Amino acid sequence: MILAHDVSGSGPLLVLLHGITEDRRSWDPVDFTGGFTVVRVDLRGHGASTAEEPYDIPTLAADVHETLAQLAENDVIPAEPPVVVGHSMGGIVATAYGALFPARAIVNVDQPLQLASMQGQVKQAEGMLRGADFPLFIEGMFAQMAGGLDAEEMARVDGIRSPKRDVVLGMWRPLLEDSPEELAALVSGLTRIPEDVPYLVITGLDAGPEYAAWLQHEIPQTVHEIWQPPTHYPHLVDPARFVERIEAFVR
Repeated sequence: MILAHDVSGSGPLLVLLHGITEDRRSWDPVDFTGGFTVVRVDLRGHGASTAEEPYDIPTLAADVHETLAQLAENDVIPAEPPVVVGHSMGGIVATAYGALFPARAIVNVDQPLQLASMQGQVKQAEGMLRGADFPLFIEGMFAQMAGGLDAEEMARVDGIRSPKRDVVLGMWRPLLEDSPEELAALVSGLTRIPEDVPYLVITGLDAGPEYAAWLQHEIPQTVHEIWQPPTHYPHLVDPARFVERIEAFVR
């Protein structure tokens, strides 16, 4: 699928992937155009992109790759492996991109990859997800994770948010339907990033020392940083610091 997208800036290729229920506008405060050719996409089922099954993570990563390939073929962007930066669900998609396609570097913003605990939470909420309380669940989930993000910026992101039940359920199908063993096997496949591809994790909500050790085992080249204040949106709390850090990481 060719995704809705925009292209700006010049220089090496960098791709921005948003979180679940959001779209590429969520990146508006984060300006990489001084040093990169920036492609922002609306993932399948989000923003102006087509809502169409399937919504599994490898398919979402393949959509990004197909979109970049077409842009490169038309000489809109450099024909080179991208730096892929993903927030929340986009962090999983970015990670999968690094496992499936050539990449210069991968940046995962506040998305734990050890999904067992998330599976328990999602299964407990299955009734709300499938029922009339679906919008309330989504609203409450993101309100709990705002942390140190100021109210004005959180209101901006909430204004972008457009929850679609079939899209969310499609993306969370492994959490709802897979056994713990099947989910672990899925994650293992999505984290097989070549050792020569740098992998940066910027965490706003600390997942704990056990997770850090697990992540280092799964992706040995991981650089893992915990930023303050605690929030699901460290890139929006301090966009300038975020841009500076990514520039330094891929230099």
